[in-house]
Amino acid sequence: MPMPSWPSSKSFTRRAVVAATAAAGSAAFARDAAAGQACPLGPAPHQKGPRVFLGYDQEELDAAYDQSFYAPLAGQILKRLVARSDDTRARLGGPRRAVYGPTEIEGLDIYRTARPNAPIFVFIHGGAWLRGSAKEYGFAAELFTKAGAHYVAPDFIAVDKAGGDLTVMADQVRRAIAWTYKNAASFGGDTRRFFIGGHSSGGHLCGVALVTDWTTYGLPADAITAGLCMSGMYDMRGPRLSKRGNYVKFTDAMEAAMSSQRHLDLLRAPITVTYGTDETPEFQRQSRDFAAAVKAAGKPVELVEAVSYNHFEMAESLGNPYGPNGRAALAMMKLG
Repeated sequence: MPMPSWPSSKSFTRRAVVAATAAAGSAAFARDAAAGQACPLGPAPHQKGPRVFLGYDQEELDAAYDQSFYAPLAGQILKRLVARSDDTRARLGGPRRAVYGPTEIEGLDIYRTARPNAPIFVFIHGGAWLRGSAKEYGFAAELFTKAGAHYVAPDFIAVDKAGGDLTVMADQVRRAIAWTYKNAASFGGDTRRFFIGGHSSGGHLCGVALVTDWTTYGLPADAITAGLCMSGMYDMRGPRLSKRGNYVKFTDAMEAAMSSQRHLDLLRAPITVTYGTDETPEFQRQSRDFAAAVKAAGKPVELVEAVSYNHFEMAESLGNPYGPNGRAALAMMKLG
């Protein structure tokens, strides 16, 4: 297996400096970073430690699951998504809010298209399993509804509120998907064209949903028409060994159950896997390895590599018909 692509000590330090620059907005920091000068507030040069996973030491693995090292303007992009979501609701009107379960968080937003008997796209938001909401990802609704599809965005518990248990999140996501399928007629949806997608930790949950036995939720085994896995994680060994293991309380059973790449025998739907070349090396590897495993299992998969997109730009591109994820979604759903 090739060694993972990891920035040199110098570039690792510079990434941290650039991240600090973005947060502080300091012109002096920016000049020093551009000139390659050491910053007194930056970290010391990285000294290679013992290998803990593939070719990574602990510090490197932690950074490989932390997008801030590779997308220093993430905060600006996320604020833009919130603003775009507000603008979208101002243009389209507010979504229908529905309840899919008994707890307060178990609700979902339905943005309806004007087309009758229309396909459905269920979007699972990301946020490192800790953050995010359906409301913040309303921006993509305009692309789907204008193309003739309903856009459904569920809310679900954060992993820290679930005692560090990803299976609680996954169950809520599955029940939100099942509710949407069972109640599709109430908003003019066509379950023969029922699609799911997710980004980042939502991409992970999308992968888990795609290898679900849907008959246990009262749905046909082939309920999902196709899936779009965007910048996700599909084997939990790396995340478990990284600093994400500090707040996700992994057990061997959880690691296995939440690793969709290990359950491809249950995969019934064709999938599209996307990632950006400016994402962390682990998010890139996870996407490539997942797509390769699906292909090796003899199941239909398309891998999309988006050149010069970072993790958060990939999320934003779902709302753009000419962006990598927007284009992939429309192609998957066979919508112009």
